[in-house]
Amino acid sequence: MTDFFKGIAPIRYEGPDSQNDFAFRHYNPDEVVQGKRMEDHLRFAVAWWHSFAWPGGDPFGGQTFQRPWFGDTMALARMKADVAFEMFAILGQPFFCFHDADVRPEGASFAESARNLEEIVDYIGTRMQGARTRLLWGTANLFSHRRFMAGAATNPDPEVFAYAGATVKTCMDATHRLGGENYVLWGGREGYETLLNTDLAREAEQMGRFLSMVVEYKHKIGFKGAILIEPKPQEPSKHQYDYDVATVYGFLRRFGLEAEVKVNIEQGHAILAGHSFEHEIATAASLGIFGSIDMNRNDYQSGWDTDQFPDSVPEMARAYYEILRAGGFATGGTNFDAKLRRQSLDPEDLILAHVGAMDVCARALKAAAALLADGGLEAARAARYAGWDKPGNAAMLHTDLDSLHARVLSEGLNPEPRSGRQERLENLWNRYV
Repeated sequence: MTDFFKGIAPIRYEGPDSQNDFAFRHYNPDEVVQGKRMEDHLRFAVAWWHSFAWPGGDPFGGQTFQRPWFGDTMALARMKADVAFEMFAILGQPFFCFHDADVRPEGASFAESARNLEEIVDYIGTRMQGARTRLLWGTANLFSHRRFMAGAATNPDPEVFAYAGATVKTCMDATHRLGGENYVLWGGREGYETLLNTDLAREAEQMGRFLSMVVEYKHKIGFKGAILIEPKPQEPSKHQYDYDVATVYGFLRRFGLEAEVKVNIEQGHAILAGHSFEHEIATAASLGIFGSIDMNRNDYQSGWDTDQFPDSVPEMARAYYEILRAGGFATGGTNFDAKLRRQSLDPEDLILAHVGAMDVCARALKAAAALLADGGLEAARAARYAGWDKPGNAAMLHTDLDSLHARVLSEGLNPEPRSGRQERLENLWNRYV
């Protein structure tokens, strides 16, 4: 035990009228929503990197947090794990996520880093034995170290490609050992800054082969979880190869991996790509590659990824509506890829940030479920496309332009547009949110 969260009791559900800051008002893990416990719908996870490894810096300033476990020793790594599991217990978190660099100190060589990872994974495994918290997904940090400044899989240096592959292998092994339900590939620097020094075709082939190796290794070790790519636009590379869900799908189709790999969609990344969160979720669901989500938000007056905890029920309800329409999570979940503001220094801030975010998501889920149960939105959607359900109209998709031309002439077609009724549907939506 540590004393970092000393005096903070486990957070309990007390209902919407509670005046206790350290209580859930809307997140009741055992509440049944659409036939499933709320906890099983939302599948919350804590991000190890933002909660326990991030020092509080931003592009214009350095460290503001002073945590007792900050440092590059295995003893401090074990302390960090102890604090993490204490927080998981306080929040009742069912899952966590990690990068290798979050949980172990960097070694002087690859072999030393790998030994450090193996040792801390063993320690985390012992902590999991006495806890209810499981691993949602693991991943490799292939972007922070200077060796990855020109990418990992797409790096022009073949030795970096090899180093990245070896790192992913160790992280997949660690994820498998801890019973992880997914493995994520986050291409933070898989892109380019200028075409003056970039061979697009070569880099795409490297990235495609690298991902194929990951899938092959998954089957070799018997890992049953999903392989996920996290779309990442603009930041830090100006042109990212995994820009958004549609771009990732095109890449997967190109290399024959669309049945093997799904996506982990982050709210902040969706915004940076010029989309809404719900658009990216709906697109992934329509393409059959929806996997999991990273829940955060951006400051919409800022041009970079601020990774703030969610605070808008209407915004999150649109996301969960699309998730429910898609059948909910399978192996995925709601990972709080969010960090405190650099002025939020106290241990209580870390707890309350998650409490508030979990309540926001719970309210959003219930609103989305109520609207889906109402059926009005889906009925309006079906009515808008009802003409296509008639046999003669459906058959048009299997004919040719000559047939369409003949039909228009023979039937004297002169169609008039019909209202999309957007405002009416927005009013319906707002009754529930």
